[in-house]
Amino acid sequence: MIRIHVVNPNTDAGMTRTIAEAARAVAGPDVVVDVERSDSGPASVESHYDEALAVPGVLRRIDQAEQTGADAHVIACFGDPGLLAAREIASGPVIGIAEAAMHQAVLVGRSFTVITSLSRTAGRAWDLAQAYGFASRCRRVRAVEIDVLAIADPASGAWERLRAEAVAARDEDGADATVLGCAGLAGLCRAIGEEVGIPVIDGVSAAVTLAEGLVRTGVRGSSRGEFAPPPPKPYTGGMAVFTRAGASDVTRGCALRQAVRVPAARLSGSSARESSPSGSLRD
Repeated sequence: MIRIHVVNPNTDAGMTRTIAEAARAVAGPDVVVDVERSDSGPASVESHYDEALAVPGVLRRIDQAEQTGADAHVIACFGDPGLLAAREIASGPVIGIAEAAMHQAVLVGRSFTVITSLSRTAGRAWDLAQAYGFASRCRRVRAVEIDVLAIADPASGAWERLRAEAVAARDEDGADATVLGCAGLAGLCRAIGEEVGIPVIDGVSAAVTLAEGLVRTGVRGSSRGEFAPPPPKPYTGGMAVFTRAGASDVTRGCALRQAVRVPAARLSGSSARESSPSGSLRD
């Protein structure tokens, strides 16, 4: 049995259900897909500010799923928030839906266009295409100009706008495929593809199938270099819950070094002051 953990970085229950339906529709018969939303953070992710504040909740959910035996993780937001940090703390693969969708798009065509929810997020989509090595194959980033949480509302016109942008991607951009740049658009993927006649790729489906394939072939996350577990150290204040095992040893080591340094400083006639970390520590 393979367990794939999917985390929605926002806190919206309706969007989480849409993600769950898309994820479970493509999983194999021996795959358990656990889908959950963040327990803290924004209701939707539509800005850099939202994305930054979504990351702690994502990391907490992934850390919890690691403790319950998840074989792989999927971050179901097109900004791939916290992806690299999550790879440091997970033993198995961690897949972002943007990276997965772009990889899938270049396997079925030479070029693709991203269709996202709001044009204000287009810059982030371009940043990711560049980071993942696909900038030269991304024709354009289009937007349906509908707030993320309104997409599921039939009155929003999401279907009509998405279809129109997909047709424009095919006819104006010359794209061989389109990538849906929002997890909330997942439910419209297949029908739009049949309408416009080119592949329309949903990142949730792409990420789940990629994660499943990696687990089946025995590929785990790298644990060397920048993806080694983060060095243990104390975190304070509201971040104290992120303090990892071994941090108490680091704190004791710092105190010991301080005790050694202080007499030397006094002998030289100078004074040395070091503040101790505040807040509770969790080993």
